Amino acid sequence: MLLAIDIGNSTIKFGIFSGSELIHKFSIPTVLDYDPDELMFERFRYVKERFIRIDTVVASSVVPSIEPVLTGACKEFLNVTPVFVTNVVDLGLTIKYDPPESLGTDRLVSGFSAAETHGKPVVVCSFGTATTIDAISSNGEFLGGVIFPGVGTMSHSLQLKTSKLPLVQISKPDRVVGTSTESSIRSGIFHGHIGAAKYLIKSIAAEMKDEPKIVATGGYAKMMASELAVIEIVDENLLLNGLRMIHERIV
Repeated sequence: MLLAIDIGNSTIKFGIFSGSELIHKFSIPTVLDYDPDELMFERFRYVKERFIRIDTVVASSVVPSIEPVLTGACKEFLNVTPVFVTNVVDLGLTIKYDPPESLGTDRLVSGFSAAETHGKPVVVCSFGTATTIDAISSNGEFLGGVIFPGVGTMSHSLQLKTSKLPLVQISKPDRVVGTSTESSIRSGIFHGHIGAAKYLIKSIAAEMKDEPKIVATGGYAKMMASELAVIEIVDENLLLNGLRMIHERIV
């Protein structure tokens, strides 16, 4: 069996594949000072006990400090050395980013996965700690994209950078006009994000001179897609499936 791991800024996601089927997944918060025992706490021990054998571990990471800890934990608990996907692996995409090695592996893997699963051209909207919107052309070129703070990051930034504004959990508000400080923040962040994403998706598609499919992924994808009619597909497992396909490609 294959274990795919997506190490993000806020969450570490684990997916277990039997062939091409995702049979189990779970996640834990990203904590920079994990040690191997904490990283592989009860949920990961469950993996060892429940599944016959993890033969391979493939990972994507945007948090380099966790990579040695994960490597040690995989060796200790699974007797497997993880393979980390880099942004120089040949995925059949022409990287137009400058320089190419500065492209985050999460964006590369998601773009590859969207192109393989949903076809080209495609625009990939990832709503997480950061919101990224990336373009892959009909010729298989990773053209680049945009990066801006995710809804949770916006909320945390307001609380950190002001003396009186509270931290607000962002959800879809019932109305635009807020009637309290909390509801005003919630509405501003939610509807502001919707407006920004709508404009950027439209502008990116226009620059591509194509009619791309619009795919959303990430922790806030369903919430955002509920107000973004332009989004055609919500694929919650886009990156995990991309790691599986990359493993199949390079083995």
